[in-house]
Amino acid sequence: MSLKGKNALVTGSTSGIGLAVAKQLAGNGCNIMLNGFGDPKEIDTLVKQLKKDYKVRVFYHDADLSRPSHITAMMEAAQSQMGSIDVLVNNAGIQYTSRIEDFPPEKWDDIIAINLSAVFHTTRLALPGMYAQNWGRIINIASTHGLVASPEKCAYVAAKHAVVGFTKVTALEAAESNITCNAICPGYVHTPLVEKQIVAKAAEWGMDKAEATRAFLAEKHPTMRFTQPNQIGDMVVFLCSDAATNMTGISWPVDGGWTIR
Repeated sequence: MSLKGKNALVTGSTSGIGLAVAKQLAGNGCNIMLNGFGDPKEIDTLVKQLKKDYKVRVFYHDADLSRPSHITAMMEAAQSQMGSIDVLVNNAGIQYTSRIEDFPPEKWDDIIAINLSAVFHTTRLALPGMYAQNWGRIINIASTHGLVASPEKCAYVAAKHAVVGFTKVTALEAAESNITCNAICPGYVHTPLVEKQIVAKAAEWGMDKAEATRAFLAEKHPTMRFTQPNQIGDMVVFLCSDAATNMTGISWPVDGGWTIR
């Protein structure tokens, strides 16, 4: 499909899943505003490369999504520089693991702020423009942990479950407009971060990398395959398409079968 002329804001998009989503949208004609942390020179190079590769307009905003004032500034910049926010992808997220009794309160606050509250702030600021033009797509990158739980991830699981609920409310409120809101719930996605985890597990378990990869996947993915970042991007593009016009409020597992057993 073509999203030529549409404008998308993707949070947490300077690397990993967010960057893959931005690339897939750009490849389908969407202008992009990136957001995330990283070396300024590397981000500047990334912006230039995306413009060259996809022949679309590309912008960047360094908003700290734990701060509502930064989110407001980012949303205003996106509206000003691109003209509209047609597609909003809430992807930014952080993680911390610990048992509940040992979980640092400041880590809880950080995770709730970035993984949940930021989704509320971007959505509330994007919706008026979407209502005015009677078209919009909001896609929240939740997680398998928005559907099921794992120990030592209380804040992450709580935030992602809440994102799934917030997605449903947004979809209901926008149901009579040409605006949809869906969540994508990935399992293990083969990002550089996961690659580092596998290397660490291989050392911990005394295995080679191939054995550690199989053990890592066997715990959760019946398919024994990682989801690839570009597959999440493809799902985002599909949810922006005419084929998905009447699909809203759904949490779509892309999890190698994690949640079916």
